[in-house]
Amino acid sequence: MQSYRDLTVWQKACDLVLLIYNLTREFPPQEQFGLTSQMRRAAVSIPSNIAEGFTRRSPADHANFARIAFASGAELETQLYLSERLNLTTPSKLNEAKGLLNEVMRMLNKLTKVLRNNN
Repeated sequence: MQSYRDLTVWQKACDLVLLIYNLTREFPPQEQFGLTSQMRRAAVSIPSNIAEGFTRRSPADHANFARIAFASGAELETQLYLSERLNLTTPSKLNEAKGLLNEVMRMLNKLTKVLRNNN
């Protein structure tokens, strides 16, 4: 593998960012500095930390950044839950975002385990 861009988890995390940007674009203007901003930052943090960890080359460092990406996913999961409770978007859009987030989280969990075992 030559680059973090080759990682399926990074690619799917980038897809998640686009999905979250599109989803939050429909939030009310008063959420611009609230959930919209929080959700976008949490989503962007996921592929960003995957990329940063990959460039460290040490399995321990790489695993640490994968855990940080996973934690950002947990933040986003909470924010999606709150968006649902506040009725900020449609159930179908939320389900799509939750589904992709769950897939990314599973992949990050697996990546972390593999990297930990390579230490």
